[in-house]
Amino acid sequence: MKATIEWHSDKAFSYQSNSGFKGFVDGAAKDSADAKGPSPMELILVGLGGCTSYDVVSILQKARQQVVDCKTQLQAERADTVPAVFTKIHIHFIVTGKALKEAQVARAVALSAEKYCSASLMLERGGVEITHSHEIIESND
Repeated sequence: MKATIEWHSDKAFSYQSNSGFKGFVDGAAKDSADAKGPSPMELILVGLGGCTSYDVVSILQKARQQVVDCKTQLQAERADTVPAVFTKIHIHFIVTGKALKEAQVARAVALSAEKYCSASLMLERGGVEITHSHEIIESND
């Protein structure tokens, strides 16, 4: 896997991912309305959310659960000192589907956390405390 990062101005950088996607990352994201993209730490949080969400939906589909939507909310705390690493992250899954089984959803969340989500496992090994919760919404469709 490779990526290319190019400095544009101040704290703004463009990126091109190995798969060809392009975007901006901006260290001034929280300080400036002119920021060109999310901060690097926001991208790490988004990457974690995408990784674990993919796992949960995939596991549920393989278990023949009728998932129609999955929203994942992440809340992170960072150290007060430099480096301001993540210290805690809570991941909350809101899974919508038809007759979803509680045990299957709980199992999917646990398998992602304990076995499949590379981002989650990497962060935990680095000392980040990651917790999970979920809720199920019955689909009316």
